[in-house]
Amino acid sequence: MQYTQDEMMTVTAARQLADGAVCFVGIGLPSAACNLARELHAPNLVLIYESGTVGTKPRVLPLSIGDGELAETAEVVIPLPEIFTHYLQAGRVDLGFLGAAQIDRFGNLNSTVIGAYDDPKVRLPGAGGAPEIATHANSVLVIMRMSPKSFVSELGFRTSSGFLGGRGERAARGYPGRGPQAVITDFGVLRPHPDSDELVLTDIYPGVDPAAAVAACGWPLQVAAQLQLLAPPTATELAQLRALNERTRVAHATPVKIHLASNSSNAV
Repeated sequence: MQYTQDEMMTVTAARQLADGAVCFVGIGLPSAACNLARELHAPNLVLIYESGTVGTKPRVLPLSIGDGELAETAEVVIPLPEIFTHYLQAGRVDLGFLGAAQIDRFGNLNSTVIGAYDDPKVRLPGAGGAPEIATHANSVLVIMRMSPKSFVSELGFRTSSGFLGGRGERAARGYPGRGPQAVITDFGVLRPHPDSDELVLTDIYPGVDPAAAVAACGWPLQVAAQLQLLAPPTATELAQLRALNERTRVAHATPVKIHLASNSSNAV
């Protein structure tokens, strides 16, 4: 059965999510993966978005964290400071699901600037809640397309911490979370080496040459001796994902009617 790279990435990410886990999730592929998992094998997955929605069950994928779909289908909506204080910093978030513009060999992320901070080539959306999520979530899942410009040997700016300089530095500094445990790419999955903390290609997609992944990485990517071949998406996984995307397309393509109340004070 034919599938796209994005579909393979989304399905692979969804498979990482356990039923009953509490997941702090972002927009885009992370949101698609989480909601696909919720429909397939993890109906009790608790999704938290940065807008303060907890236990949300969107019928379609949100356009942003402020999408009304999230609040309408949430178990509760609470102020953002309480999300960070009572859920994230209290250790109640099992998984933080992040993306970024750049990542280095130790899973540190950049979503702030490309180039010098004071005179950047590109100014990116910024940190948001990513630094806190990367620090406090029990574990972190990252999803990014791989290229030498995005998987870099050294970040110009570190927005969110992975394993810092590697070799146990994160733990030595007392960070509460375990850091990035998997990086889902369009070639396969990278995981931290247990000794060095450096990201290593451990899982590959069907039909992908490991040499292509190495060529797409900005550092000398190590390939695991026991490289695992990931299963392609099943017919059920693809059907559910495509139905979710189609519902989303239809919902967002439908024009919203705005009714303007007449203002009698402006009548002539």
